[in-house]
Amino acid sequence: MDTNLARLQSSPEADSFADTLLGGLGKTPKEIACKYFYDDTGSRLFDAICELPEYYQTRTEMALLTRHASEIAALMGRDVEILEFGAGSLRKVRILLDTAQNPYAYTPLDISGDYLQEVVRALAADYPALVLRPVVGDFTRPLEIPDLPGRNSKISRRAGFFPGSTIGNFKPDAAMALLRHMRASLNGGGLLIGVDLVKDPARLHAAYNDAAGVTALFNKNLLARANRELDAGFDLEGFAHYAPYNPALHRIEMYLVSLKRQSVSLCGQRFEFAQGEPVHTEDSHKYTIESFREMAARAGFSPRAVWTDQDRLFSVHWLESR
Repeated sequence: MDTNLARLQSSPEADSFADTLLGGLGKTPKEIACKYFYDDTGSRLFDAICELPEYYQTRTEMALLTRHASEIAALMGRDVEILEFGAGSLRKVRILLDTAQNPYAYTPLDISGDYLQEVVRALAADYPALVLRPVVGDFTRPLEIPDLPGRNSKISRRAGFFPGSTIGNFKPDAAMALLRHMRASLNGGGLLIGVDLVKDPARLHAAYNDAAGVTALFNKNLLARANRELDAGFDLEGFAHYAPYNPALHRIEMYLVSLKRQSVSLCGQRFEFAQGEPVHTEDSHKYTIESFREMAARAGFSPRAVWTDQDRLFSVHWLESR
């Protein structure tokens, strides 16, 4: 078994949760960065969201990856290194690893080193011949990921993997910059990316406002995390989950809305919230197939294959570096 468990710092040290939270709550309007959703509790809640009947994204993308696995493997090529940006559920990458043509390595990239070690432990037994190299870093920043030891970069192909329509969490300019960063880190390889599509607003509303209230718990976990980790004084019952669809900008906008006038202590500072004041926590932009391919081309990719379901709810794209 050839398993590389070294953790690499691939980008400058990111701001801490405390620094980012203080900065975001000091803005007008207030905001909390969505990347902090995914502590252990948040990750478990998101896994639960993915199983909800209203949340079509995960099961639709899984079905597309499974149905078109052989086509995807052919586009990736032999002896590929799969680089996953923001390592998530292993169910998706296992589809690629099981069908790829003699995959050489899997490089999961995430800001959480502890989570990456769990990923490596989970995969090592099932893929003993696979090089596993966890990389600690923020994929939203420019990355310089070194070639694997002993591999000739001219013949080794790197394939990026960015599932889950996470690209939708970035405003258009930031999404364009992210695609450019990714292209630069692929050393001429391709990118497999999941993209949620514009659709009936009622379906989108249901997906982000589920009847069981799991998404509300996921959203409020940002405040619960601040209480746990930073000894903050958020009253979770004093905030409500709110996630409307903005049809003009083709995006879900997620907020925590203060239900009363209140004051919250955080790291020695106090923040005032008016009744009805929103705290922005996430956007989820939706694309048409054509609009995403146009953006990918502007970012320096050549759009190749695209797969979608019968109802055109979700899409998976293969992009080649130019």
